[in-house]
Amino acid sequence: MNIGVLALQGDVREHLAALAESDVLARPVRRPEELADVDGLVIPGGESTAISNLSVSFGLLDPIRDRIAGGMPVYGSCAGMIMLAAKVLDGRPDQESFQGIDMTVRRNAFGRQVDSFEASVEIDDVAGGPFHAVFIRAPWVEEVGADVRVLGRVAEGAAAGRIVAVRQGNLLATAFHPELTGDLRVHRYFVEMVRQAAPVR
Repeated sequence: MNIGVLALQGDVREHLAALAESDVLARPVRRPEELADVDGLVIPGGESTAISNLSVSFGLLDPIRDRIAGGMPVYGSCAGMIMLAAKVLDGRPDQESFQGIDMTVRRNAFGRQVDSFEASVEIDDVAGGPFHAVFIRAPWVEEVGADVRVLGRVAEGAAAGRIVAVRQGNLLATAFHPELTGDLRVHRYFVEMVRQAAPVR
């Protein structure tokens, strides 16, 4: 089973390492032919406008949309959550997304880089207690469609109740960065999603 990490910008190396520790073949994806060889895809944290622009430049925008429409599992963290959203607030007018999850996401909702923080988040379907979540210029989800499951919310503080983890079918998104924590539970959850969806080779 091969899982790719969209390697245009952001926390690519950290996601590749977390996936490798989760016992799958992990490879960077920069070209449509590399995308065609993977069973699932991770869209890393980084800068969503840069990922948007580079996905167009590298000819990956439409192929990723097509694979999502075809049922390929995709996980997006932070900027990856923004890239999976059907609607983005506070984005650039020309910003594109992969249009996967029926949700409205607000960019940089928690504030700028200096407002980054860490918090415990209970994530439905992920056993083992609260997840220590790292938020860096993170988005949050303003609203979700009927087919979207809310998996996690901020528990306390000024942002208490804000949605930070969702799933719709084979698509998973978090506003935080599990690849920076050493806790592999979110990656292993996604790996299991890919395993269940992967065709028999």
